[in-house]
This record gives sequence, structure tokens and C-alpha cells, in this order.
Amino acid sequence: MRVKNLLTATISVLTSTLLASTTWAQENLGSLETIGKPVDGLMGWQPPVTEVARDIQSYDTFLLWVITIISLFVTALLLICAFRYSAKRNPNPASFTHHTGIEIAWTLIPVVILLCLIPPSLTLLFKQMEIPEADVTIKATGNQWYWSHEYVDHEFGFDSFMLDRADLEEYGYAADEYLLATDAAVVVPVNKTIVVQVTGADVIHAWTIPAFGVKQDAVPGRLAELWFKAEKEGIYFGQCSELCGKDHSFMPITVKVVSQDKYDAWLDGAIKEYAGIPRVVHVADANMNKVLEVEASKKLINF
Repeated sequence: MRVKNLLTATISVLTSTLLASTTWAQENLGSLETIGKPVDGLMGWQPPVTEVARDIQSYDTFLLWVITIISLFVTALLLICAFRYSAKRNPNPASFTHHTGIEIAWTLIPVVILLCLIPPSLTLLFKQMEIPEADVTIKATGNQWYWSHEYVDHEFGFDSFMLDRADLEEYGYAADEYLLATDAAVVVPVNKTIVVQVTGADVIHAWTIPAFGVKQDAVPGRLAELWFKAEKEGIYFGQCSELCGKDHSFMPITVKVVSQDKYDAWLDGAIKEYAGIPRVVHVADANMNKVLEVEASKKLINF
């Protein structure tokens, strides 16, 4: 009986510790503004919070102006031709069939326009594809139909499943965030370079966060990379952007961008919860009056 009671008490303590760490790791991040989500009745892009996202939207606006000018010009030509050369106003049509100057113009002008579009396009492409040195590295694996996220430097990970409508309030989400919110969010520090390694476990998926300006296919057997540096704290949503099966619409992505202090606290809680490798800790040595850098590990460290 005494052994049974001891075992029951031990299980109770472990369960309480696990639940506490889960709460700490997933919930104790303070109040965060939801920024990156679609809003009923609005059109256009989500608010950009990375340099790449701003550049994408600026280039899109530039292309819109170019396309608008071309469309208006062509429309004007059509109207002029329809009015000026109608059968009523021009009963005797011209007998020639070619005009060298016009043919050269309508060949060279589109070439010049395309040449003008190439430099900003390539600049943006290289900015997206040249991966900088990471402050935090995360591996995202697409599954049918949920995402697995692994914090590579600390060797722990978790699965992120879409929340049911009834569970949104419990996890701190609004009712209109159904189909967007997950039970376990990716947490990253603000103003830090985050590199996400993307792959698929079964079929092709795509890891996408519109407010960050990132979208990368998750191809089984391949490891692709994307990066972002979020400049504003908040909650951001994305979804799988490749048709991957019957529950394609039900594998969202939730990213919480927090301050460095909150991220460090969350990381410590997550490491305990998921049995990861502790981060590097700086410990003050009062006797030597200096700071010792200690790399924590699962082994016992004696000073």
C-alpha cells in the first residue's frame, strides 16, 4: 500500500510538472496582437512585417502600374481604330498590309519593358533565396494533414494541429480565427533571423506566412530553406499552399513573434516539456568576479 501511494504521488507530481511546463511553454507569452490574418471585406496584402514582404508588395505595386498603363494604352488604340477606321468613316480601306516602323516598335517596346522589370525582380529573388546566418533554426515537416516543427539547435519538436472551434477560447484565440489557429504555435524572437528548413513526410506541402513574405514547397526527400526577420511582435497565420489531399484546408500554421526575454522563457519551458537540449546559460561566479559561460547539457555539470 505504501509503495502504491508513493507511486501515485510520484505520477501526480510528474503530471502536474508536465502540465505546468506545457502551460508555460505554450500559453505564458502575454497578450499578443493578431496581425497576420485575413479580414472580411478587405482586399490586398496582409500588413508586411519583414523587409522581404515590403519589397514584394512594392514590386507588386510597380507591376500594377506598368500593367495599368499598358492596358490603358492598348484600350485607347482599340477605341481609336474602331472609331477612325470604321466602315462608315473609312469606306475605302488602305491597300498596304505592313508598316516597318510600327512592327519594329511593337517588338522593341515590350522587350524594353521586360528589361526594365528584370533588375528589381532578380534583386528581390536573390534577397529571398540567399539564406543569411540564422539566429534560430527551425525544421518544418509537412504531414497529411498537420505540421511538425523542430527546433534544430535544441533537438526538440512538436506537432501543430488545427484547433476545433470549441477550443479557440481556451487557447486564447478569437472565433474568427477558426481554421487558422493551432494548438502549438511556432514561437520566435522579434528582430532575429529565423531560418526554416522545409520538407515533406508524404506528399508536397507548402509552408507559407503571407505577412512574412515567405512561401516554400515542402517536397519529400528534399530539404529547402526560407528565412524571415519579423520586425513586430504579434500572432501571424499561414496555411499549406499546395493541394495535398482531402484535409489540405485544415493544416494551418501559427507563428508567435515575441520579445527576446519572453522567447528565452518560452524556450526554457519548451526544452523541459519536450526534453530538449538546454540553451547556453551565462552564470555569474561571485568568487572569481567574472561571468562563466556554461553549455548546459543533460549530464550533471560540476563547478
